[in-house]
Order: sequence, then structure tokens, then C-alpha cells
Amino acid sequence: MTIEEAAARIAAQGESRPRLARDPVNPAMVNNWLEALGDTNPRYAAEGIAPPAMAQVWTMNGLHGQRAADDPLGAMMAVLDDAGYTSVVATNSEQNYRRHLRHGEHVAATTRLDGVVGPKRTALGEGYFVTTTTTWYVGDEVVADMMFRVLKFKPKPAQPGVLRPVISRDTEFFWEGTKAGELRIQRWGDVLRHPPGPMPPDGNLDAKPDWVVASGRGTVYSYVVHHRPAVPGKRLPFVIALVELEEGVRMVGEVLDVETVYIGQRVVAEFVRVDDELTLPAWRVVP
Repeated sequence: MTIEEAAARIAAQGESRPRLARDPVNPAMVNNWLEALGDTNPRYAAEGIAPPAMAQVWTMNGLHGQRAADDPLGAMMAVLDDAGYTSVVATNSEQNYRRHLRHGEHVAATTRLDGVVGPKRTALGEGYFVTTTTTWYVGDEVVADMMFRVLKFKPKPAQPGVLRPVISRDTEFFWEGTKAGELRIQRWGDVLRHPPGPMPPDGNLDAKPDWVVASGRGTVYSYVVHHRPAVPGKRLPFVIALVELEEGVRMVGEVLDVETVYIGQRVVAEFVRVDDELTLPAWRVVP
């Protein structure tokens, strides 16, 4: 069976059976979400409702969850895995919210396969774009839906040297900055944002971004010590830290010449030149 035939068969099965959330909508999970995002809107607590963008949270499988047997995205992923398209990256997600969810409501979700397009040549490698629609219900009422698209691709053969970032129109200014020894942060009016994105945070489609140069000083917000697997161009172990800059945004990079750090440790930006085209931002511990 070809990929196209398999996609047609899976799509013809229609929506999966409703998958009930593990827990009803509850204030504990809402509070955790709001704290993580820094959202202080009092309406959620006062009215006993959940932020609309939490719709997907309630029906996530969890750390040890398994896809349902009739899940069309899982079935299509398996077909593409068998054909050698073993890597995946999300490319699009569009959500629509019909109303707020209220504490105590128990949400269920269904998913259907809308289309599989390919093979396409991309910067990541040859692949197929897989599009699904997930719909969330409370009883028989539709409360939200989401179009979700991934690229399932064959990774290109590894090249000698370091892993290289994918540079787009939205991030080009940042990488030009690192070559010049600057940490450039995208700015939309008075709002700084990193990683940079194509859309303004306030939804004003007429807005245009610029950038500011960060001081390069910050503190370790979180970190991991990478022991395995091997990474091209790196000696193991090495430390990757999420650093909170003085300007308020957070940025990821390697902490040079150390094997561990601690939360709150002061660091300063350093720039590691790979070649004429690429300079990577990194951190060095402040003595």
C-alpha cells in the first residue's frame, strides 16, 4: 500500500472515538497554567473558568499515556515511519474557542485526518505534511477545535561539525547580531520577546517589529547537564542553561567550561564563532 492509499484509508475512517480527559476542568490545573504564563487576570478565579488556550491541556495523554488505537495521527505517523520518514516537527496550529470551560466540566476530544501532502523537499529534508483536526466537546456541545499540521520527514545525513540552526526571516536579525557580538531581542512596541516570532503579541497586524541589543548579563533560570547521546562538535558532558536576561526575556545557550551550575548563578553572554556564517550565543559564569 502506498502512502497516499494509506492516507486515504485513514481519512475515510473519519473522527476517532471521543477521548475523555483524565480529569475534569479544575482550579488547581488552571492556577498552575496561569502561574507558568504569568497571567494575573482575576476573571478566571472569580468566574470559575479556564483560559481558552488550555483546551488542549485537558485531553493530553500525559507522560506515560498511549495513543488510542483509532487515533488517525498516530496511524499516519506509523505509516510514514515505516516508509523512512522518521523525524517530525510541528508547523501549524490554529485553534478556535466557542466558549470558556467551567470548573467541573469533563472534556472529550475527537480527531480526524484532513490531508497528507507530499513528498515535499524542505530545508529539513524530504517529507510529508500531515494535517488533522481535533474537536473538543462537553457532552454533545462543541467547545473548541484545532487544526494541527506536522512535517514528517527523512532527516538529512549528518554533517561534520556542530548542529546548525534553521535561520528564517523572523530570526535572521538575531543571527546577524551574534556574528557582530550582540544579543538582539525582538521588540514589538514596548514588549520584548524571545524567541522572535512573526506576529505581534497584541494581535495588531499592522505592527512591525524591531530589536534592541541586550546587555548580555543574566542569571541561570533552569539548566540541564547533557551526558548522552553524543552531539556533533561537543565533548560530554556539557551544560545547557535557560538564562533570564536583565531585560526580562529568557534565552537558551551552553555554559562554557563548567560541568554544573546552580539556579540564580550570574552569567554573561559570550559568542562562539563556528565559521564565517554562524556564531553561537553561549554563557560564561561570572566569577
